[in-house]
Amino acid sequence: MKVLEAQEITKIFPGVVALDAVDISFNRGEIHCIVGENGAGKSTLIKCLTGVYEPEQGKIQINGISVSKNRKMFDRVAYVPQEIDLFEHMTVAENLFIPFNRAGIHGVINQKELRQKAIPILERFNIDVEPETAVKDIPVSQRQLLQIARATAFEGYDVLMLDEPTTSLTTTDSEKLFNIVKQLKDEGKAIIFISHKLDEVFEIGDRITVFCNGKKVADASINDVDIPWVVTQMTGRSLNEKEVFFSQKVEDEVLLKVEHLTGDGFEDISFELKKGEILGFAGLVGAGRSELMQGVFGFRNVYSGKITYKGKKWKIGDTNYSVNHGMFYLTEERRSQGILANLSVRENASINALRQVRNGMMISRKKERTLAKEVVASYGIKTPSLEKEIKFLSGGNQQKVIIGRSMCCNPNILIFDEPTKGIDIGAKVEIYFLMKCLAEQGIGIILISSEMDEVMKCSNRIICLYKGRVAGTLDNNENKEEILGAILGLNVADREEK
Repeated sequence: MKVLEAQEITKIFPGVVALDAVDISFNRGEIHCIVGENGAGKSTLIKCLTGVYEPEQGKIQINGISVSKNRKMFDRVAYVPQEIDLFEHMTVAENLFIPFNRAGIHGVINQKELRQKAIPILERFNIDVEPETAVKDIPVSQRQLLQIARATAFEGYDVLMLDEPTTSLTTTDSEKLFNIVKQLKDEGKAIIFISHKLDEVFEIGDRITVFCNGKKVADASINDVDIPWVVTQMTGRSLNEKEVFFSQKVEDEVLLKVEHLTGDGFEDISFELKKGEILGFAGLVGAGRSELMQGVFGFRNVYSGKITYKGKKWKIGDTNYSVNHGMFYLTEERRSQGILANLSVRENASINALRQVRNGMMISRKKERTLAKEVVASYGIKTPSLEKEIKFLSGGNQQKVIIGRSMCCNPNILIFDEPTKGIDIGAKVEIYFLMKCLAEQGIGIILISSEMDEVMKCSNRIICLYKGRVAGTLDNNENKEEILGAILGLNVADREEK
């Protein structure tokens, strides 16, 4: 039975047809997955279906009622955005029930009442925190689950819309979420599940719709298609699952040598990075991968150990020193820490090269534009103009701006922390190819990734971490089971003997 239906939905922005006469419907008791490359129209569709955007053409019905005649019907759609959007200095319980009037709470807030209402919801979503805890004090994965719990805390919704819900979740938390989503499906809710992770789509979905360039290009039952079919529909090209992107020009010269490094979140770590190598770091969330590289870069405390660059002592604990000596850290949190969201592509592309674009004490707009044009052209960045605010670009294009601006400073070492987080499969391949090209120019690359296939496709060697320590160093020709065993803390040698 259809609960949400859109017909001939068209949305136009200046110079761009974001949605082109889209027909789509969602049924009760069904998990309907929506996929497509960044910029395909998924986000625009979501905003039309939740009442944020008014389409130029078409109609939307919820439970058979046109929303143009009754916009209150949008209250029947619960939406969970990809980015975490909580009040950090308020408690878990307060966040769960905002706005309070929808929870039947009026006047002065009774914290005891909030706690009593919150506990069963937190238990259902396996959020293991006290209701009185401030949101800023709980892990990111628990915040994501809280955000999803908040969307379903109010009665009266018929549709739950999840936009990249597992981006910040551990594997265990993702499985918990999937179980809850399946329960909601059994209760008759229509679930809209948007994800770049196609393995998740095929694990949880009943139906799949593919978008490309603002159009719905395909629609099918999950049981009737496979991942290569989806990729072909999304990108217009077939998927080569055997394609690899590790460097073919690794030299014997050691760029970076880390010896017995111990700091916040890691202990007694040693490794070498060679010129032209892509060195992968694999591990579960919390294994210490990002913490280690933040320590190497100078952002996180290091208590003991030694780092040398080309045989010379490296200054620990100084990010300015690292940048000035050619080491750049490309953060996992691209939107909050990697880009200057409200500034233009021009300003973001040139921010690392202020010395190159200044005239005396002033910044030269002409020099900025020249440099930004070179970055956009060299890295295939898709943007309507150099003056477009970077927050409006897709995740893949934002990442390419970050890479391009780093390259303006002639780096020797690039640390990529989850470089394809929130990026579609087509843009991922572009990032992989960029990393390979940079490595083959002689740059040493460190790749941190939670995606096993990504680490295996791109790395010349893989270092596995478990609870802040090295659990194994493997070549890229090792099978997935060997790597999984290492990141789970199993002893490779013992398993081989068995």
